[in-house]
Amino acid sequence: MRLPAQTGGVILENLELLFQLDTPACGAAVNMAIDEVLLLHAGQPILRVYGWARPAVTFGYFERWEPVAAAFPGREQVRRWTGGGIVPHGDDWTYSLIVPRSDAFARVGAGESYRVIHELLGAAMRAQGVEAGVTPQAAPKVSQACFENPAQYDLLAAGQKIAGAAQRRSRFGMLHQGSVQGVAVPQGFAERLAGMLAPRVTPRGFSAGERAAAEQLAETKYATDAWNRKF
Repeated sequence: MRLPAQTGGVILENLELLFQLDTPACGAAVNMAIDEVLLLHAGQPILRVYGWARPAVTFGYFERWEPVAAAFPGREQVRRWTGGGIVPHGDDWTYSLIVPRSDAFARVGAGESYRVIHELLGAAMRAQGVEAGVTPQAAPKVSQACFENPAQYDLLAAGQKIAGAAQRRSRFGMLHQGSVQGVAVPQGFAERLAGMLAPRVTPRGFSAGERAAAEQLAETKYATDAWNRKF
């Protein structure tokens, strides 16, 4: 299934997108746990935009933890549920798109869905004066650092990678975790992106039950050595 290059609201057509702007910012383990909790229980697509309580670094599920600990000794470190490389956080613009399996877009292939999301991200940037576009092919890999290695369909501005992401598919749906770095994100950008993803956008809050479930999951999984030092 190949979707058009500029999809407008087609990728989630006739469906409502729930838009969640998380405040206050959370720690790294809780941020990862929130995404998992939302995917496990999502009945509708959710765009979540969030920050970091303190400087952090996330690393892909299959990355080795020792190089991360050596390179970022002063930051919170957490293994993501998604793949990809090493991503520092703190001043970046971070988002997650959660799509339940009932939505057809959750069954679009990883490369194609990655392309479509990043083309929409680029379109939202250009609409607010930031010239950005996807790269048609990957650059030679130079390190495990995500933003030093433009992959196919990453977002570039002035020849530099400004947006990367990683995905995970499960029987519950698709989780796409992304970061925008090295460029000033315009005011209202999150709302513009949400409007490009779906024809109907409804703000949502984070319930007390979801918060409690995420905090418990962070404590029992994402903050543990068993998870973070898995490889």
